Amino acid sequence: MGATRADVEAAATRAFREEWGRVVATLIRVTGDWDLAEECAQEAYGLAVDRWRRDGVPRSPGAWLTTVARNRALDRLRRSRTEAAKYEEIVVASLNPGPYDGDPSGRDPSGSEPYEGTDSGIADERLRLIFTCCHPALSMEAQVALTLRTLAGLSTVEIARAFVVPPETMAKRLVRAKNKIRNAGIPYQVPPGHLLPERTVAVLGALYLLFNEGYSATGGADLVRQGLCAEAVRLARLLSELMTDEPEALGLLSLMLLHDARRAGRLDSAGDLVPLEDQDRALWDPDVIAEGCAVLDAALRQHRPGPYQVQAAIAACHATAATATATDWAEIASLYKRLSEMVPSPVVELNRAVAVAMAEGPDAGLRLVERLERAGKLPGYHLLPATRADLLRRTGRLDEAQAAYLEALALVGTDAERRYLLRRLGETLPT
Repeated sequence: MGATRADVEAAATRAFREEWGRVVATLIRVTGDWDLAEECAQEAYGLAVDRWRRDGVPRSPGAWLTTVARNRALDRLRRSRTEAAKYEEIVVASLNPGPYDGDPSGRDPSGSEPYEGTDSGIADERLRLIFTCCHPALSMEAQVALTLRTLAGLSTVEIARAFVVPPETMAKRLVRAKNKIRNAGIPYQVPPGHLLPERTVAVLGALYLLFNEGYSATGGADLVRQGLCAEAVRLARLLSELMTDEPEALGLLSLMLLHDARRAGRLDSAGDLVPLEDQDRALWDPDVIAEGCAVLDAALRQHRPGPYQVQAAIAACHATAATATATDWAEIASLYKRLSEMVPSPVVELNRAVAVAMAEGPDAGLRLVERLERAGKLPGYHLLPATRADLLRRTGRLDEAQAAYLEALALVGTDAERRYLLRRLGETLPT
C-alpha cells in the first residue's frame, strides 16, 4: 500500500524546508534567471505530492525536485525563440546532472532519457548563492533579504517580519534587487579572496538571520526548523574556513553552536515553548557548548571584537551557567550595553531590558521597555508587548499584564509561542 496523502504532504513540506535552497541555487546557476528558477522550483514542489502519492517518496527528494524543476526550466527556454542561444548553453551545463533515484531504471521523472553522473558542485551551491546575493552593488538590506528569499525559501511576509517592515515594502525591495542582479550581469560565483572583505558584513548578516529563522521561526506550526538551523551552521563552518582571518566569522559560528546546543530544551514533549529559566539543562549538548566556547576563544584571540563575538559571549554566559539562578545577568546586561554601542538596534535594547530586569529587578527593565515604546520602536513586533507583559506580571500588575499579553497574542506568528502566551495570560486571571 502506498503512502497516505498526509504522509506525502509531510514529506514534501520537509523537502521544501531542507532542499529549497539547493534546488533554487542549482537552477540559478544553470539558467541565470532568478524568477525562472523560483517559479520552476515552486512547480516541482506542486507536482511532488501527486507524483509521490502515486510512485512513492523518492530516496532523495532533493534530486527528484532538482530534476523536475530543471527540466521545466529547459522546456520554458526551449519554447522561447529569443532564448535559443541560452538554451544551448544550459543543455551543455546540464549534461552531468545529479542522479534521480526514485525510479530503479534511473529515468528522469519527466520522461527524458536516462542519465548518469553526479553534480559534484552541489554541496557548495548555497554558499555561492549567498555571495551572489551579497554583491556590493546592492544595498545591505537587499543583500540579506534576497539571500533569505532564495536560500531559505522564506516568504515575503516572513522576511518583512525579520526586518520589521511592511510586506509590501519588502516585496518591492526584492524585485528591485533581482532586477539589478540581472541587469548588471552580476556573476553567480564566490569572488576572489581579495574581494571577500567587501561582502563580509552582508554574508554574516544573511547567515545570522537564516539561523534565527530556523531557531525561532516567524510563523507556522513549528517554532524550531531544525533543517534550517543545521544548514546555517554548515554554511557558517564553510565560511569560517574560507575566511580564516575574520574573527566575526568565528564569532557567528560560536553564537550558532551555543544556541543550537540548547535547542533540545526549548520545547517540551507537547511541542510547547519552555522559557530559558525553566529548561532542563541536562538536555543541553555539552560537547556542542564546549565547541562553541572554543570557537569563541579562537575569535577573541585575534583581538578584533565585533557584534557577533559579543553575542556569542552572551550565549556562553547562558550555556555555561550550571543553573538558571547562577546566570550572571549583570555581565549579560553589560555585554548588551556594549552590543548596543556597536550596532544600535531596538531589538538589542529590548534584550538589554530583559537582562537589566533580571539583574536589577523588573521595574528597572520596565523603564527601558517603556522608553522603547514611547520612541515608537518595533511596531508590530510581538516580543515588545510580550516582554512588557512578563515584567508587569512579575511586579504583580496583573490587569496591565493581561492587556499586554492580549496585544502580543494579536501579533505572534508561531503556534508554540501563542500557546506559551496563552498560558502566561491564564496566570494573570483570577482563580
